Amino acid sequence: MRAIHRILPVMLAAAAWGGENDSFLLRNATVHPVSGPAIQNASVLVIDGRIAEVGPKVAPRGRIRVIDARGLHVYPGLIDSGSPVGLAEIASVRETVDTGEIGDFNPQLRALIAVNPSSEHIPVVRANGITTVLVTPGTTGGTRGASTAGLIAGQASLMHLDGWTWEEMEIRRSAAMQMTWPVIQTGRGGPPDLESLLPGLAARRVTFAEARRNQQLQVQKIQDFFDAARRYQKAKAAGEAIAPDLRYEAMIPVLEGKLPLMIMAAREREIREALDFAAREQVKIVLAGVRRPGKTIDDIAKRNIPVVLGTPFVTPLEEDDPYDEPFTLAAQLHKAGVKFCFASFNVQFARNLPYEAAQAAAFGLPYDEALKSVTLNAAEIWGVAGDYGSIDKGKYADLIVTDGDPLEIRTQVKMMFIKGVPVDLESRHTRLYKRYMARP
Repeated sequence: MRAIHRILPVMLAAAAWGGENDSFLLRNATVHPVSGPAIQNASVLVIDGRIAEVGPKVAPRGRIRVIDARGLHVYPGLIDSGSPVGLAEIASVRETVDTGEIGDFNPQLRALIAVNPSSEHIPVVRANGITTVLVTPGTTGGTRGASTAGLIAGQASLMHLDGWTWEEMEIRRSAAMQMTWPVIQTGRGGPPDLESLLPGLAARRVTFAEARRNQQLQVQKIQDFFDAARRYQKAKAAGEAIAPDLRYEAMIPVLEGKLPLMIMAAREREIREALDFAAREQVKIVLAGVRRPGKTIDDIAKRNIPVVLGTPFVTPLEEDDPYDEPFTLAAQLHKAGVKFCFASFNVQFARNLPYEAAQAAAFGLPYDEALKSVTLNAAEIWGVAGDYGSIDKGKYADLIVTDGDPLEIRTQVKMMFIKGVPVDLESRHTRLYKRYMARP
């Protein structure tokens, strides 16, 4: 009993502090819900980490903190739909890179549990308003220390960019299964980052016929693996005595259509084959790393398949392509009715996510759609729009407070909240800035 008396005050104090720390009223700001038009001179009331009210006339409840954001703007936290941040630290030091695994099929691997919450990259990415990342298990650029990714690299996880442990950062441990569709590799290399994203683009000069045969062998490997996983699924459902297999167990949600298959496919040929494969296997897919979709755009729209675009800051895949093809792709997808979002597919440049959307806005994509592509669209594609992606009543308060448009490079993020809790915006960059500004 005496022990309980000693512990109880501590527990009550912790609960009181927790309640205060994730409850506040942010007022006198321009609020950009994303799901609707901006609201001038408005307030956002956050109670226990969730948005309780949004509007021009919102009163505080009880003795919660009141934050005056006069002259500032409030946006939902940005979402990067593909990055190995937290899995790779220094590209030239192999021991710090955990994005490459041995073997072509590793569906049982989950990216989240390998994340280093103390990565120096995480605060840097966060400082640009990114609160959430789909952390990908396979090589996705900027990770030279990793080995080549397999065909099925593992499970991508949705996580917050704050927390002492990966469990605290977790939003959805299994948000997608990452798969790379084989390409015909004839030695025509693309930009360096895409070579890392899609290993098949790496240069090795072979004849087209040889390259085609190699690609078909890889495709057949995928088909064989799916056939084996489906046999395992049926045997298990029938109650047969089978030895547990972690790889096939991990594939069951994919085969049941509960977990999307995120297929990395850049060019029209690979995209077409991936679409045919998905239809044949009746699995739910998200296309990622799309660069040159060609005539498949209409089919993608018709089948309502989401697309994750990578950085537009690359040269076109083919030398005869228009110079602005990477910039206008988002506008083309929007015009066709395809739902899409952006990903950095990078670590050190993941902080540039908002400028990817900005570049698309400068080349034909409506501004509101550009903003949605790094907020609400991403949340909808990954199935968490009920809790994230916009500033609406009932959602978690993942918020950024800025002095301007977050897609504008000069804008500064002044405050950040994840689930209503303030997040430190200091990073290695700011520490070095302060250090050298104070240099005698």
